[in-house]
Amino acid sequence: MSDGLHPYRRVAAHDTGAVSAPVSLPEETPVAVVYNGSTQAVMMATPADIEDFARGFTLTEGFAEAHEIGEVEIVEQPNGIEARIWLPEDKQAALDARRRAQVGPVGCGLCGIDSLAQAAREVRAVPASNLVLAPSEIAAALQALRAMQPLHDETRAVHAAGFYVPGRGIVLAREDVGRHNALDKLAGAMAAAGTDPASGAVVLTSRLSLEMVQKTAMIGAPVMLSVSQPTAHAVRLAEEAGVALVTHNRHGIRIFTHHARIGSAHVL
Repeated sequence: MSDGLHPYRRVAAHDTGAVSAPVSLPEETPVAVVYNGSTQAVMMATPADIEDFARGFTLTEGFAEAHEIGEVEIVEQPNGIEARIWLPEDKQAALDARRRAQVGPVGCGLCGIDSLAQAAREVRAVPASNLVLAPSEIAAALQALRAMQPLHDETRAVHAAGFYVPGRGIVLAREDVGRHNALDKLAGAMAAAGTDPASGAVVLTSRLSLEMVQKTAMIGAPVMLSVSQPTAHAVRLAEEAGVALVTHNRHGIRIFTHHARIGSAHVL
């Protein structure tokens, strides 16, 4: 990134006694994802790992497969960033059907979707996997992700998504002010690294909502772990897609779907 784009800024904050102290705040920048010369979406994101974000967004939204994504050109503009990607011509129909016409706030995973059918789109079932996690690995995965969040340590204001592989720990992690963006960045990083999604679990710091399950299923990971509860709709979709939905917090470990993926699992 240039000198004008940083993932966070130090700003002055005053307490009630008018004492000033520097505080680190995460940046959010408009990022336009441009396919074949036309803007598909403009999302507010942390200006870091933008190539990963563009690749992951392309994959999790179902616009193209990893092998169909060529070079990603990152172009800084006066008011934001463009991520330019060229896709095969036969992908144009899918792009036109899902054209997004407005800016997406950082907290929105379905911004610009203009029909209920698109919001409830079906996702393919994840590929077969022999992955089974022990309860101790669930706690270890979440703890390991916490140790790989430098931007959160600086700002206390961003989400993270990581990929946990048994015996190796968190092999990739990405952060962003938007939880969906963090997961897209992780998806792009996994595709670029050639990481087998069937070999491990997606680990999140955020709520397990419908669109997060949709994106994880598109990645092809058989397990999702988080400290936060899922929504009821997310549980239904995860059951259909073959994704084990697991949380670990003050209530202990809770396995909502596909209990066989967790050793010594107790059905809720």
